[in-house]
Amino acid sequence: MRLILQVLKLKGIGMLKNSIIFLSFLGFQCFAQAADTYSVDPQHTYAHFSVSHLGFSTMRGRFDKGSGKITIDHVAQNGSINFAIEVASINTGFSKRDDHLRSPDFFNAVEFPDMTYKSNAIKFKGGIPASVSGNLTLLGVTKPVTLTILSFKCASHPMNKKELCGADVVAHIKRSDFGMKYGLPNVGDDINLMLEVEAYKE
Repeated sequence: MRLILQVLKLKGIGMLKNSIIFLSFLGFQCFAQAADTYSVDPQHTYAHFSVSHLGFSTMRGRFDKGSGKITIDHVAQNGSINFAIEVASINTGFSKRDDHLRSPDFFNAVEFPDMTYKSNAIKFKGGIPASVSGNLTLLGVTKPVTLTILSFKCASHPMNKKELCGADVVAHIKRSDFGMKYGLPNVGDDINLMLEVEAYKE
């Protein structure tokens, strides 16, 4: 009788251990699934910039092609951003100027076709992403750049019902830091970068 009780006791301990392992696995799965990945929607993503022109006015332009992935974990309050802009898609509304901007004087689009941004960390405020620290690579030069998130929202799209996140983002850089020095100081060194982005959950 004593032997039977010992066996049952050992079986109970084994079942308890298995239950703990199983619950731990479920907890890990829930944590792993808390992070959602979103693909940038190029039709509703708008990257543009502004720069002083000779001190008389502000010239503005945009990039028409970009792609990227965004991962957000609202529970752990972290995530990642990887974004690429095709610099040859620059558009200032004047084709001759755009051709010059694609040349080695400025973006050197043939040798360096993409401008990329890769995040290191996302800072949350009140449960919402507020800023991103990361590295911007332009003309083969990589520098730390902070993105400030002006607005951020995740919800079901009211028309297609797909899960969607959107944000308005700004950053400030000096183009000379990346080796783009043509026209200085007449054409401004300080560049304001703006990005309106929408991304669908994968």
